[in-house]
This record gives sequence, C-alpha cells and structure tokens, in this order.
Amino acid sequence: MANFQVDTELHGELNCWRITSEHAELLIAQQGAQVLSYQQIGEPPLLWLSDQAIFRQGKSVRAGAPVCWPWFGIFERNPDSVKALYQGGQAPAHGLVRGRDWKLLNIEESGATLRIEFALPEALGDLPGWPHEVELKLVVELGQQLQLTLTSYNLGNTDVTLSQALHSYFAVSDVRQVQVEGVDGLAYIETLANWEQRKQQGNLGFAGETDRIYLNTPERLAIVDPHWNRRITLQAGGSRTAVIWNPWTDRARDLPDMADDGWQRMLCIETANVLDDVVVLKPGASHAMSVAIGSEVL
Repeated sequence: MANFQVDTELHGELNCWRITSEHAELLIAQQGAQVLSYQQIGEPPLLWLSDQAIFRQGKSVRAGAPVCWPWFGIFERNPDSVKALYQGGQAPAHGLVRGRDWKLLNIEESGATLRIEFALPEALGDLPGWPHEVELKLVVELGQQLQLTLTSYNLGNTDVTLSQALHSYFAVSDVRQVQVEGVDGLAYIETLANWEQRKQQGNLGFAGETDRIYLNTPERLAIVDPHWNRRITLQAGGSRTAVIWNPWTDRARDLPDMADDGWQRMLCIETANVLDDVVVLKPGASHAMSVAIGSEVL
C-alpha cells in the first residue's frame, strides 16, 4: 500500500493489526472488531487504551471502541422488545459480540482513506441464545478522521429489535478539567439517582462518578480539553442517544483492568441506540449507526 502500513501483532491472546499512515496510527483487534487505540501523529491519543488492559480471549478490552450488540448495558434495563429475543441463560452485559472473533473481510485503500471491513458470521443465527439472522458488519475508515459504521441487516422473516452502542473511550489530559459541548438543554437519565430524568444546564463538567443517558442528542458532540489545547469532535449518524460515563475513584478501584487513577485520563461518550431509541428492523431492512472522531486545535 502506498500510503498505509499494516502490521500484524499479538497482544496477549489477541490477534491485532497496527495500521499507520502519514496522519495517524490505529490498533484494532480481531476479537470484537474492537478498535483499541487511535491517535493522530504528533498528538496525544484520541481513543484511550487502559495501562492495565487485559488481552484475553472472550473478554472485552478496556480500551478504544467496543461494540455492544444486540443489547446495551445491563440486560434487564433493556426494553421488553429487546429482551424477548434472547433465549439463553444469564445474559452478559453489553450483548454477545464483544468477546467473539470477527472475520476480516477486506482492507482497501481509497484515495486518502483506508477502509477496513469486518463481519460477524455468528450473528446469522449462531449466537448462543439469540437465534436470529442478522448480517452484522463494522466498517472502520482511517483518513483525516476515524469513522466507525456498524450496520445490521435483517435477513430473517420476523422483526428484530436491537439496542446497541459504540462504547468509545476517549483520552483526556484530566477529566476534571474537560467539558462536553452539545448537551446544553438536553434531557438525560441520571442512572446514579434511580434513573430519574433531568435536564442539562450548560456544558457538562465532571466532579464525581458519571453515568448518564442523554436523549435526542444532536449529531455533533465535542470534548473540550484546555490542557491539551484541543477539542475532540464526535459526529454521529443513526443515533439519538449518547451515554456519558466515568467511573471516578471508587468504581475505578474495583476494575481489575484500570489503574486506580486511570479514571482521570478517560471519558466515555458512547454513540448509542438505547431506551426509546432502539432499532426495529423489519425483514429485509437495515440500519447503520456511525461515529466520526476527529480533533481541532482550541
């Protein structure tokens, strides 16, 4: 390839690809088709990789952008139409696809962009406890920005209802010093206060554990990081909800794959379809959820 270099690496038990261009570097794992890290040359990382990440088969890595599908978060908190499709035992958080190896379909260069396409053949009826036929693909496009597009195509003969998310971990200088733009005036669910619905006043800053679901979100959100003199931009498609999460001190200490102070260097803004924003796929219908990640100098 003229403009991109693709190297195969083994991180712990996981097969990965490191992709470099003149503009950026990307690390992506076959398991979960999970982007593990992303940074533009000469800048701090944009997507955060935990210093204590565990690279083990069957376990999602605390990093990058895990794919949550065909449900998001705690299974019991999903709508009945999502839960009704699962016929298995104890339902794992964040769905069934994060810990499975995806198939790399193609890596191709198109001008100044490298396009990496993954599929999960098991989603066509072979996921344990979830016997539905959905063609599931993730396309990763590396150019001036990084774009992730998750597409679900219902090949079965009955409706399929999905909740899902691209569970993106963003790298920040210090979460106590950053703010999220684009949420002023939005309604949100405060999951840490009995799932009350509240209204955001101004930009969102951070002074404690945060776990909120923002409703009817605009396409563009941003993280303003004065210390690193940058704004991380998120441009979403096919999504009207965003989950914003940081574990803070106590929760971080309970996570074996995060340093006790790791919470200071990360912030999750998850492009999602959850709650009333779930996706209902009629037979033959498809849905694409995407996020484009970039940065601007303040």
